[in-house]
Amino acid sequence: MHPDFFRAWVLTKRNILIRKTIVFFVLLTAHFISCSESRNENTNTTVSFDLEAVISRGKLTAVTDFNSTSYFLYKGEPMGFHLELLQNFTGYLGVDLEIITENHPDRAIDMLNSGKADLLAMGLTVNSSRKKAIRFTEPIMETRQVLVQRKPRNWKSMTESNLDRHLIRNQLEIAHKTIYVQENSAHAVRLKSLASEIGDTINIIEVPLEPEELIRSVAKGEIEYTVSDENVARVNATYYPDIDVNTPVSFMQKIAWGVRKNDSDRLLEALDSWIAGYRKTKDFALLYAKYFRNSRSGLIVKSDYYSLGTGKISKWDDQLKKASDEINWDWRLLASLVCQESRFDPSVESWAGAYGLMQIMPETADRFGVDIKVSPENNIKAGIMYINWLHTIFDPKIEDEQERIKFILASYNAGPGHVIDAMKLAEKNGMDPHKWNGNVEKWLLKKSDPLYYNDTVVKSGYFKGTESVNFVRAILERYEHYSNMIPVTVPSLAQSLGS
Repeated sequence: MHPDFFRAWVLTKRNILIRKTIVFFVLLTAHFISCSESRNENTNTTVSFDLEAVISRGKLTAVTDFNSTSYFLYKGEPMGFHLELLQNFTGYLGVDLEIITENHPDRAIDMLNSGKADLLAMGLTVNSSRKKAIRFTEPIMETRQVLVQRKPRNWKSMTESNLDRHLIRNQLEIAHKTIYVQENSAHAVRLKSLASEIGDTINIIEVPLEPEELIRSVAKGEIEYTVSDENVARVNATYYPDIDVNTPVSFMQKIAWGVRKNDSDRLLEALDSWIAGYRKTKDFALLYAKYFRNSRSGLIVKSDYYSLGTGKISKWDDQLKKASDEINWDWRLLASLVCQESRFDPSVESWAGAYGLMQIMPETADRFGVDIKVSPENNIKAGIMYINWLHTIFDPKIEDEQERIKFILASYNAGPGHVIDAMKLAEKNGMDPHKWNGNVEKWLLKKSDPLYYNDTVVKSGYFKGTESVNFVRAILERYEHYSNMIPVTVPSLAQSLGS
């Protein structure tokens, strides 16, 4: 397949050395502190090395919510403020990132405290009730809560002062109003406090809907009022111009991430140090502006390929769903492959001559008797025939279905000969030739070294394996994001494939 510009995940040797040195001293410090604590307490109780565990397994698992600012898909690519923050933090630690999703704060906190996640990475308002359940990081940002209300129908013809007379502008005027908020949210807590402050009743209705859904309901006229964090409300106002978000109902409040109370000391230290430094950078300012001050937000949300609104990944979804049945794949995995190859552009051609959605080489298409330039459907057909051919090679070799997918993806990029060479090298050197991660992928990378590509078991010669290893990783990472966002009627393999 054609060479592509994959997400750079292999750091330079210099950066690797710096990163490893930082991690080493963090862990060494944690070790000496914990040993000191153990000696001082004169106890045999085992101290939990939470940061060490994350680095040891090479992966941090974070629970976040999906909405138009935190985490979403647009034109097949995962995006979001909290997603990009997490990617930056895990890059700082030198570990992979696994995302699990939950839009209800209480359930997300339960997932954290049950050990399903290492980190709660969503826009949580710091308050006393939540401090009983989790420990907050350094604040990510500050915002305030605002009332979301619908403007009158003729608001465009009104002066600002006349418009204000038709809207609630004083918190005292909220008395006796019915306001819908997410159940057990900071917005519900704030409204209860506000009712006490104004000495009157507010009809607070708590529902199992997240704030953006409630903002949408206000915009549609289904409910009159809700409350939201101002930064989120203002983003929504760019694509719902009929709503007003200019009435504050709270002072400025801190927004932070959370960790478990009892066993996340080192992780919290690392997070606090990183957040305090990163918030001062230009990169953070640009990231914040990208998601909270971007005039294009409305265009994204109204797009057919804003997946939270439409459930679509690309205009080729129907064809990919049908084609995936022919290879017994989850269609979202096939979509991730197509996104990696062509970004869903049916006319793209690589410098090497690979063409179309699935970047098929002309000689490959000729072998299957398919004209790949006639139509996108033909291009997909040729790609599916090629994948089926790869299945005939690897189905007898790799018993585990999830592992087999990784070998087939690598072969889609590199050709099966180089992958089989790497399997033979792995076996010869005492590693598992039937496992990709940490085994065969390592030997594919070594095929650029004459010590190995000249080995007698190697039949296909020199190969620079970095691109193919990145290819597999990128497709499976994107597939996990698709699995988080896009419903499917068949069981997902995302968790096991990414392991």
